[in-house]
Amino acid sequence: MENRPKLYATAAFVAGILVTLGFKDFYPELEFRFWRRRASNRTLAGAGLHNDDHIDLEDHEKDDRSVMKVPEGIEASIGNTPLFKIKSLSEETGCNILAKAEFLNGVGGSPKDRVALSIINLAEEQGLLKPHSGDTIYEGTVGSTGISLATVCRARGYLAYICMPSDQATEKSDLLLKLGAVVERVPPAPIIDPMHFVNRARSLAAEHTADSKRPGRGYFADQFENEANWQAHYNGTGPEIYQQCSGKMDAFVAGAGTGGTITGVARYLKPRLPHVKIVLADPQGSGLYNRIKYGVMFDTKEREGTRRRSQVDTIVEGIGINRVTANFEAGRELIDDAIKVEDEQALAMARWLVEKDGIFVGSSSAVNCIAAVKTAKKVGPGNTVVTILCDSGTRHISKFWTKAGNVGDKKDSRLEDIVSSEHGSNA
Repeated sequence: MENRPKLYATAAFVAGILVTLGFKDFYPELEFRFWRRRASNRTLAGAGLHNDDHIDLEDHEKDDRSVMKVPEGIEASIGNTPLFKIKSLSEETGCNILAKAEFLNGVGGSPKDRVALSIINLAEEQGLLKPHSGDTIYEGTVGSTGISLATVCRARGYLAYICMPSDQATEKSDLLLKLGAVVERVPPAPIIDPMHFVNRARSLAAEHTADSKRPGRGYFADQFENEANWQAHYNGTGPEIYQQCSGKMDAFVAGAGTGGTITGVARYLKPRLPHVKIVLADPQGSGLYNRIKYGVMFDTKEREGTRRRSQVDTIVEGIGINRVTANFEAGRELIDDAIKVEDEQALAMARWLVEKDGIFVGSSSAVNCIAAVKTAKKVGPGNTVVTILCDSGTRHISKFWTKAGNVGDKKDSRLEDIVSSEHGSNA
């Protein structure tokens, strides 16, 4: 009798182990069903329904599963990028400064994903490209458009041949090679030179098409003049921003290389929000600032054809140009203001974004953020300013970020110093 309690305890312990082993595979399913039902109940409550409405949740979930369709191909990861508040810049200015995270596009990691897909879709619709036929897409680019094109080409059954200036960050051409593109780095040259990277791509495409011994044809993407560029942003970026802001915004700020982003977004927003200010962010050496402010493209010392570079010395890549393009002109009259950004300001802003927000972006994004801050100061506290974060800083390490240096544990930067005239012109 004295040992009976011990026997009971031992039996209970063994029984507990057996129950645990027996239900160890079943418990996770019970837990999953509990939390799924709880979430469903919350959803129903939000819709004004209750458990006593006799809705079969399991059948409802089966119906949901039956209509869900998994998108096909990596192209499906283009678009619908997040819009988020840049906390430090918003706190400093009293405005909501929101960033459209275009570096999170899932193909080439930039707004050019939208452009590449739009250009290829249009060419296919027009019968100019046929998948898996040997057709090759040629493009002149400083990097991002080439990366997006090379990726979409692989996904769609085309080859990519990319011409780019030899002074661009080497990680861009390295990535292009890994994507299977042919890369031709050409010396920097003005647009009047046949060896300018855009002219070179155009001539190579024509040569390919004319050569009957080569499979397929050559197609020149022509991102600067092809209106599929701005249409990609009219159909995608603009509507997304409008919806994400619930139609409540006061300014949109963006740089321009081809001009597709600012044109497409402006053409979508202006008819719906007539009060919204469209502001161009322009790096040093670019003529677009003068085009907006004074109606002229450049001054004598910046005119293409007088220098080997297509831009006056600047470390910024991807935006800024000294010629008129069809994509920029399609939206030029909708641009209300322009802000010039110096290299030192862009470098300082890039460091600030890492230091204060953990945001690691490239040179064009830093230019956009400088202009967004200046725009916020113009429109005043309480307003909403939206800008674009174009690509990750990982594409700019060998050039832009080498000059920007390491952030380290620096905490004492002042935004006012970054945007002040001490860093150059603030027109």
